[in-house]
Amino acid sequence: MRAVGVKILVILLAVTVVTGCSRNKEPKLLNISSSTQGPDEFGILPNKPLQEPENYTALPAPTPGAANRVDVTPNDDAIAALGGNPAAVARGIPASDGGLISHASRYGRSSSIRQQLAQEDLNFRRRKDGRVLERIFNVNVYFRAYRRQSLNQYNELERFRRLGVRTPSAPPDYVENR
Repeated sequence: MRAVGVKILVILLAVTVVTGCSRNKEPKLLNISSSTQGPDEFGILPNKPLQEPENYTALPAPTPGAANRVDVTPNDDAIAALGGNPAAVARGIPASDGGLISHASRYGRSSSIRQQLAQEDLNFRRRKDGRVLERIFNVNVYFRAYRRQSLNQYNELERFRRLGVRTPSAPPDYVENR
């Protein structure tokens, strides 16, 4: 009876190790999940507020299925918030930016840079995906994986101040009350 229990334990352990070693799936460095089946609050996009037109007789004809004035346009809204002109983006790169484009691409450019970076990122995340037990128990390894790429904001602030660069005020570093 005892030998059967040991065999079952060995088989369960082997299955657990094999499933933990699986590398075919997309690596998840930051394991966040919800325990509820509630709504996704980030999936809800509120419409823009309704506005009363200046002239009711000059309203455009309705276009079913087309864009609406109150539809959300996050890309255009971001461009406008940063001081740009959303209508200019649809026209492409203006001729006035030709010098900037030439200077930025003076060492050459690759048309497949997005695919190359996506593959390099996937390889990095696979290398940093954690050890077997970390993957089995869904341990977050995100902060450890990116630790060498992180920036200490307070050290940088002090470095800039020592160099004489004028910096805006910053909140104090967190110190526990003792």
